Amino acid sequence: MSGIEDPVDDLSVTRPKRWATGVPAVTHALTYSLEQTSVRRTALTLLNINQAKGIDCPGCAWPEPAAGKRHLNEYCENGAKHISDEATTRRVTADFFRRYSIAELGATSDYWLNQQGRLTEPMIKRPGAEHYEPVGWDEALGVLADELRRLDSPDEALFYTSGRVGNEAAFLLQLFARAYGTNNLPDCSNMCHESSGSALMETLGIGKGSVSLDDIHTSDLVFVVGQNPGTNHPRMLSALEETKRNGGKVIAVNPLPEAGLLRFKHPQKARGIIGRGTAIADQFLQIRPGGDLALFQALGRLLLEAEDERPGTVLDHAFISAHTTGFADFADQARKTAWEDILAATGLTREEIEAVHDRVLRSKKIIVCWAMGLTQHKHGVPTIREVVNFLLLRGNIGRPGAGVCPVRGHSNVQGDRTMGIWERMPQPFLDALEREFGFTPPARHGLDSVDSIRAMRDGTAKVFLGVAGNFVRATPDSLVTEEAMRRCRLTAHISTKLNRSHTVCGDIALILPTLGRSDRDVQAAGEQFVTVEDSMSEVHASRGKLDPASPHLLSEVAIISRLARRTLGDTPAIPWEEFEADYGTVRDRISRVVPGFENFNARVARPGGFRLPNPVNERVFRTPSGRAVFTRNDFTMPDIPEGHLLLQTLRSHDQWNTIPYAMNDRYRGIHNARRVVLVNPDDLQALGFADRDLVDLVAVWHDGRERRAEDFRVVAYPTSRGSAASYYPETNVLVPLDSVADISNTPTSKGVLIRLEPASGAASWDA
Repeated sequence: MSGIEDPVDDLSVTRPKRWATGVPAVTHALTYSLEQTSVRRTALTLLNINQAKGIDCPGCAWPEPAAGKRHLNEYCENGAKHISDEATTRRVTADFFRRYSIAELGATSDYWLNQQGRLTEPMIKRPGAEHYEPVGWDEALGVLADELRRLDSPDEALFYTSGRVGNEAAFLLQLFARAYGTNNLPDCSNMCHESSGSALMETLGIGKGSVSLDDIHTSDLVFVVGQNPGTNHPRMLSALEETKRNGGKVIAVNPLPEAGLLRFKHPQKARGIIGRGTAIADQFLQIRPGGDLALFQALGRLLLEAEDERPGTVLDHAFISAHTTGFADFADQARKTAWEDILAATGLTREEIEAVHDRVLRSKKIIVCWAMGLTQHKHGVPTIREVVNFLLLRGNIGRPGAGVCPVRGHSNVQGDRTMGIWERMPQPFLDALEREFGFTPPARHGLDSVDSIRAMRDGTAKVFLGVAGNFVRATPDSLVTEEAMRRCRLTAHISTKLNRSHTVCGDIALILPTLGRSDRDVQAAGEQFVTVEDSMSEVHASRGKLDPASPHLLSEVAIISRLARRTLGDTPAIPWEEFEADYGTVRDRISRVVPGFENFNARVARPGGFRLPNPVNERVFRTPSGRAVFTRNDFTMPDIPEGHLLLQTLRSHDQWNTIPYAMNDRYRGIHNARRVVLVNPDDLQALGFADRDLVDLVAVWHDGRERRAEDFRVVAYPTSRGSAASYYPETNVLVPLDSVADISNTPTSKGVLIRLEPASGAASWDA
């Protein structure tokens, strides 16, 4: 054991930063890296991260510049921390699990669990046991295969993935699940960008963004909506700086002022070291959570009215006529949107919105980027459809410097979906699997993440296999999720490090330790590489550089291949041993199944890889009509009764996904604490609370049930009026399982209705 103490909240607050990155970011990154590992390993990882023949950052999915145009240090503060966290020299051994019971581990923090280091050998919790114990790979995979074969139906099994999984392992996992007989392939995308995929498939015919890094650089106007690049994907700030230096403008739309969108100090440029850096946002709209639908409806109305005043000069009628459908119905709805409603929903002034409209009229090339601030609302899908409406009006779809840009938050979450990790893959994909592998995949749609929790809760799903990720802490309604997991006959997790999900066990539980992205992967055919797809559909290789954390580790490809062979035998006849020995054979099969991956091995061998074709950029729309679709979206806004606030959950700066690397949120001025809630000072006064009061957060649900998160310190902070913000996963307990976005079924983690109460120590969930 490392001797690391489990920290407790000891809040101190400083002024929020007015700029991001610069020398402090470099210092923090190197300090964390050297705490985790050696100087040599730090140099080996950081000099290879995001290089053409190096390690793809296991953090965010922001793309790299073209090969040959990359900086020697092509990474951000959080990417450096993430790779160093994986490359740590700390180890979790069998002695650790003998020392700590599962109950004792469950009482520790997410931070403490992660800081123990890399997992080193397979572990099993047997029925009735209080501790994990070592187990050999053959027995561990045999136990899991036996449980899968014992199920009454393949649909009683769940196969979950996180975006850390490479393309090869993702393809094999979905192949195994479908050969086994189920489409139950929940993934982390269900909980973040599912609303984006739903809206874009309906309107443009493809569930991905349409822009490239060059498009960002050359755009006239980039909207950054509902996202915080400075913390969640810092290299995006470099791209926005390039936009600004090329004469483009940036509009930030967010309930909180975020340091990175105010000013960016590029740590690899002199102006970022000794100068003032670059002001990023030309206009900041401090919108109320959930008000983005109203904002884009207002912009649509203003564009229609401008066209009325100056016919033929505002809208792109040639594009609308040749490439879209539904314009008249959309326009009818847009003209009815009342300014009174728009201002109430957004919290903005009409002057602010009209200033945006003026910038739009002066811009020929417009991009809208967004993240979970749009997707995780009940009306997330209509909001993104309205973004598409806005872009279609002036032809800002399918041409250089313009388009849609959903910014994914995990390195290969988009690639996993491309490889077939989706419970509702279209029939042509299933048909291609059948032609290639000689079995008929199930056609019935499977379960997404939310429905998987319901199935475990109700006893209709009995085996859970998680490949990477931290399912228990990534999902909503924490107590319901944990109880659902404990009802399983078996839970198994393929993981690099310890996390909360390992402490929430079925009757039998397995920890299957795997290689990390930074580890060398040597198989029977020699050293292997994996591939990933970033947010902009660039596919490239990732090659580990470090000796594995333990000789007992297997790669994800090897674990899945061996499990499939143990479970399925020779029926159907799939060459699992070949796949484990040589990942190039997996890519050969992908090239014949997945459109756009033809001649995969040769194309990915090129420095920097290749970009997948996007029909939208050829103005080909694979919708039923063959055209891009204007949609009619009814006005809606969150209802916030008097005495309540709308809470959004978010990350701290020193956090990646569910795991904090420290107890700080440096840019927001929060130090040594995580159980804090940020509230506008005027709201605090109106509600009768003072800065630093100790409160409980009580979430209100329409059926009268309440959920409670205890003992949070209030921090007076410049949030938008009527809103609050707090960190997840600590506040996931407040998000009801049944509070989901329409159509996409995404948890509404950015729209949680709460009230503040003086801390009481009451139960976490009032059933």
